[in-house]
Amino acid sequence: MSRQAVTLLCYALPAIPLAAVALPLYVIVPTFYAQNLGVPIAAVGTVLLLIRLLDAACDPLIGWLCDQVFIKSGRRRTFFLMSVPLTALAAFMVFWPPSGAGVGYLAFWGTLLSVGYTATMLPYAAWGAELSTDYRGRSVVSAFREGATLVGTLIAVVLPFAVGLDNIDGLHGLAAVAVLTILLLPSAAVLAVKTVPEPANRSTRKLSLTVSLHFVVRNRPFVRLIAAFLLNGFANAIPATLFLYFVSERLGAAELRGPLLFLYFLCGMLGVPLAVWLAAKAGKHRTWCGAMTVACAVFAFAGFLGVGDIVPFAIICAATGLLLGFDLALPPAIQADVIDYDTASSGEQRSGLYFAAWGLATKLSLALGVGLVFPILAWSGFDATGGQAMPETALATLSALYAWLPILPKAAAIAVMWNFPLGEDAQRSLRARIDSTGRAHQGS
Repeated sequence: MSRQAVTLLCYALPAIPLAAVALPLYVIVPTFYAQNLGVPIAAVGTVLLLIRLLDAACDPLIGWLCDQVFIKSGRRRTFFLMSVPLTALAAFMVFWPPSGAGVGYLAFWGTLLSVGYTATMLPYAAWGAELSTDYRGRSVVSAFREGATLVGTLIAVVLPFAVGLDNIDGLHGLAAVAVLTILLLPSAAVLAVKTVPEPANRSTRKLSLTVSLHFVVRNRPFVRLIAAFLLNGFANAIPATLFLYFVSERLGAAELRGPLLFLYFLCGMLGVPLAVWLAAKAGKHRTWCGAMTVACAVFAFAGFLGVGDIVPFAIICAATGLLLGFDLALPPAIQADVIDYDTASSGEQRSGLYFAAWGLATKLSLALGVGLVFPILAWSGFDATGGQAMPETALATLSALYAWLPILPKAAAIAVMWNFPLGEDAQRSLRARIDSTGRAHQGS
C-alpha cells in the first residue's frame, strides 16, 4: 500500500465512529424515544427541529474560529482534536438514556451532541478539502472519507438491531453504539492527528467575520451548490426519517428493518468508487445530476408498495443505495472547488467557514425533514407506539411522504446543478492563480 493511501486511510478512520453517531441520531433516536420512552412523536420532531435550528446558529461562528485559530500543531488538526471529548460524551448520553428520560433530557444532551458534532466535523471536513488541490484528487480524498463513513453507518445499522431496540434495560442496541463511540472516536482522532499532515495555508490576508460572509454570499458557484445540496439533502432526509416506519407499518416487515438498511448502505459503499470513476470521465457535477435523476426514477416505485412487497423494496434499496455513494462522494469534492473560487477572490483560505455553511444546509434539510413529516403523520392518525390499528389514511400518507414528496426537491437540485460553471479546466486555472499568489506573498 502506498504512503498516500495509508495517510488517507488514517484521515478517514474517524469518519467511522462519527457516522456511527450520525445515523442513529437521525434515523433511530426519534423512533426509540417515541416507542421505548413514551415521548410523543410530535414532541420528538419539535425538539429535534429546535436542536438543529439552535445548532445551526453556531455553525458560522465555529467555522470562522477554526479558520482563525493558528496553532503550531495546525488549525485544522488542533480544533478537531479539542472537540472530540464533548462529541463522544454527548453521544454516549443520548444513546444510553435512563428509563425516565423525557423531552428535557433529549433536548439538553441532543443540543450538546449537535454542537459537539459540528465542532468536530467542520475542521475535519476542511482538513480533507485542503489535503488535495487537484480536481480529481479531491474526489479520491472524499471517497476515502465517505467510504469510511459508510463502514461506520453499516456498524450503526447492525449493532442496534443485533443487540435489540425493544427495551431500555441493560445494554440495548443504542447503548452498544454509545460504547463504541466513546471508545473508538478519541483513539481514531489521535491516530489521524499524529499521522496526517496539516494542509498548507494559502491565505494572503485575514478578513473579519462580516467581510468573510460578504465574500461567501458573492460566491455564485457556492450559492448554486449549497442550494442544490439543501434541496437534495431535504429530499434524502424525508425517507431517512420515515424508513423504519415504512418498513414496519407499510410493508409489515419490522424484522427486516435492519437487513434492509444494511443492504442500502452496503450498496452505498459500492457506489463511492463508481462515482469517482464516472466523475473522472463526465465531470463531478454532471455525474451527480445523473445519479439524482436515476434515483428519482427508481424511488418513485416505492409509493406503490404494500404489505409483503419485500423483494421489490429490496431492489429499490439496492439501487438507491448505490446512488447514495454519488451523494456522499461528489458534493464535498465540488465544495472544495468552490472554496478555490473564494480563495482566489478574497485572498483568505477559509474552508472552515464554507463547511460551516455546508453543515448549516445539512442540518436545515434534516430539521425540515423531521419537522415536516412527523406533524403530518400525527395529523393523519399515525400511531408511533403501535398501540392501535393503523387507519388506511395514515398508511397512504406515510407512503406519499416517503416515496413521492422527495422527488420534487431532488428534481429542483438537478436543475440548479446541471450547468454548474466550475469544471476541471476552470478549477485548474483557479488553483494556479492561488498557488502563484501564495508563493509571491510568502516571498515578500
